[in-house]
Amino acid sequence: MIKTQKGFTLIELLVVIAIIGILSSVVLASLNTARDKGANAAIKSNLANIRAQAEIVYDTAGNYDAVCTNATVINAINAAKQASGISAATVVAFATAGSGILATCHVPATPAGTWAVEVPLKGSTAGVPLMQCVDSTGQSTTTPVVLGASDAVCG
Repeated sequence: MIKTQKGFTLIELLVVIAIIGILSSVVLASLNTARDKGANAAIKSNLANIRAQAEIVYDTAGNYDAVCTNATVINAINAAKQASGISAATVVAFATAGSGILATCHVPATPAGTWAVEVPLKGSTAGVPLMQCVDSTGQSTTTPVVLGASDAVCG
C-alpha cells in the first residue's frame, strides 16, 4: 500500500511565505514612489496657481510688490509645503536665501516687476534639494539650485 501525503511540508510553506514577502516589498516600494509623485504633482499645481494669482495681484496693484504677502499666494505656498511634507512653519520672504527645506518667496526691489517662489519637492533633503520653482518670466522648473538672497528668476 502506498502512503499519500496530504498538505504541505514545512519547507514548502516557508518558501511560499518568502515569495509572498518579496513580492509585497516590491509592491510597497512602488507604492511609495507613486505617493511621492502624487505629492509632487500637488506641489506643481499649487505653484502654477501662484503664477495666476501673481497676475491678479499685478492687475489690482499695478506691481508685484504684494505677491509674497498676498493671502491667496501664502495659502497656495502653505498647501505646497504641506504636500512636500516640510515642517518649516514660516514662508521665507523677500531678500532671504532659499534652502532645501524652506518654501521661499522673493519680490526684490530690483529689478522691478519680478518675483519667484520655490518649494522643495517630496523626497528632498537639505543636503540634496530638488526644488520646484515658478517666477515672473513664466518659468516653472524643477531644479537642484535654491534661490539666492536676491534672485527673482528660477535656476
